[in-house]
Amino acid sequence: MENPVKTAISPTRAEDYTEWYQQVVKASDMAERSPVRGCMVIKPWGYAIWENITRILDGMFKETGVKNAYFPLFIPLSFLEKEAEHVEGFAKECAVVTHHRLEKGAGGLKPAGRLAEPLVVRPTSETIIGDAFSNWVSSYRDLPLLINQWANVVRWEMRTRIFLRTSEFLWQEGHTAHASEAEALERTRLMLEVYAKLAEEFLAIPVIKGSKTPSERFPGAVDTLCIEAMMQDRKALQAGTSHYLGQNFARASQIKFQSADEKETYAWTTSWGASTRLIGGLIMTHGDDDGIVLPPRAASAHIVLLPIIRKESDRAVVMEYVETLKRELSDQNYAGRRLEVELDARDIGGARGWEWIKKGIPVRVEIGPRDLAGNSVFVGRRDKAHKDRVSLKREVFVGNICSMLDDIQNNLYQRALSFRRENTVRIDANKEFHEFFTPHDSEKPEIHGGFAISGWCGAETCEAKIKEDLSVTIRCIPFDDDTDGNRPCICCGRPDGRPVIFAKAY
Repeated sequence: MENPVKTAISPTRAEDYTEWYQQVVKASDMAERSPVRGCMVIKPWGYAIWENITRILDGMFKETGVKNAYFPLFIPLSFLEKEAEHVEGFAKECAVVTHHRLEKGAGGLKPAGRLAEPLVVRPTSETIIGDAFSNWVSSYRDLPLLINQWANVVRWEMRTRIFLRTSEFLWQEGHTAHASEAEALERTRLMLEVYAKLAEEFLAIPVIKGSKTPSERFPGAVDTLCIEAMMQDRKALQAGTSHYLGQNFARASQIKFQSADEKETYAWTTSWGASTRLIGGLIMTHGDDDGIVLPPRAASAHIVLLPIIRKESDRAVVMEYVETLKRELSDQNYAGRRLEVELDARDIGGARGWEWIKKGIPVRVEIGPRDLAGNSVFVGRRDKAHKDRVSLKREVFVGNICSMLDDIQNNLYQRALSFRRENTVRIDANKEFHEFFTPHDSEKPEIHGGFAISGWCGAETCEAKIKEDLSVTIRCIPFDDDTDGNRPCICCGRPDGRPVIFAKAY
C-alpha cells in the first residue's frame, strides 16, 4: 500500500472543502475571527491583497472619469423607506442604532438617550448618496456625476465565513447619475468590464459575464449585471455586480435636472460594487492542499529570500549577498508596482519554507554558501510542486524574474479556466439535471455539480422550484453563448427556453 501524500493543510479539499478553506485562511495568517459575532480581523498578509485590489480598481475607475468621495456610515431610517423594494430587500440584514450615550445603571452600563429617528448602519449607500446627488444636480450640465467610495458596510448575516460572508466587510461602491438612459446603460456595462478585467488579468480568475434574473437582481434595480466564477468545489461565486437603476432611485431621492430643452427630468442612475469576498474567491480558485497560491499581480509580496546559514562563520557573507540581491530585485517594477521582496532569516529549520508555501508567495529563493560560490540561487515556484526547485545563475534569475511571475500568473489562470471548462455541461433533460446536482458520495457530499447550461422559460415559478428542490440558482443569463437557438426549459419542458447558467453558489 502506498503511503498517503503528506500535505500542509488538513483536511484536504477532497476530504472536507469547507474546513479546508477555514484551515487555509488560518495557516496563511490572512485573517481571524474577531470577538464581535460574524466579523473578522484582516491581518497584514491578507490586507495587503486588499490594498492591491483597491490600487488596481481605483486606477481603472479614475481612467473612466470616476472620482472618490465619502458618505456617512449612518443612514436615517426614513431614507431607506423611500424606495420600498430596496428596503424590503435589505430589511432583514440591517443593523439599527436606536440610542446614543451610555450611563451607569444597576449591573453596569446601559443605553441612555433614545434617538429621535433610528439610524441604519449602511448595508449599501444608494439612498444617502441619492440625497446628496439631489443637492448637487440641477442642470444637465451637472451630469454625468461619477462617484465612488471605499468603505465598510454591515449586513447582519446569520451564517458567516471569513472573507466570503461576514457581518461587516470592506468594499467599494460606485454611484453615478446621467442625463440619458443610454448613457447610464453604457456605464453599467463599462463597470462590469472593469470588474472582469480585475478578476481575469490580476486575480487570474476566469469569469462569465451576464445579467441576473428579475428575482436575483439588486433590490430596486431595473437590471443587474454580474461576473460569476467557479470555485474548486464547483460552486459559483458572484465576484462583482453592476446595477442599472433606471429612474427608480432618482424618483425616491428627487434627483432632477433641467434638460437641454428646458424640461425637468429625473436622472438615470447606476451603482456597482466589489468587496473583500474577492479574497475568498482567490483562495478557493487557486489554493491547494498546502495552502493558498497567490497570483503575482495581486500577491501580498512576490518573492521571499531564505538565507541558509548552517555555520555562524558563514552568516556575514551570506547575509551581505542576500541583502544586495534584495535591493537589486526591489529596484524593478512588476504589474504597476515595485517588486515586493521579503527576507526571512529566522533559524527555525524546514518550518520556515513551509510557512511561505502556506502563505502562497509566488517565488521562494534559498541562498547558502554553495550558491554564493557559484553566484547562483535556488528557486521554487508556488505553482509547482514544493520539491520542484531549480538552481539559476543570479543574473539570469534577476533578469527574468518578471517573466517568471507572468508565467505563474498565466499558469494559474489557465489552470482555473481548464477546471471550469471540465465542470461545465450542457443539460436538456430534467432527470440528468437532478443527477448532476445531487451528491453521489455520502463521504464527500460537497464534491459534485458544476455549471449547467440549460434552458429556462422565464417563469419565476420554474426558477423557484429548481431552487427549492436542489438549492440551485440561475447564476446569470450569459452575454456570450454559442448555442443555436432555444433550449427546452429544464423545469417545465417548454421548448422556448433561453440558455442560462445554473449552479449552487456561495
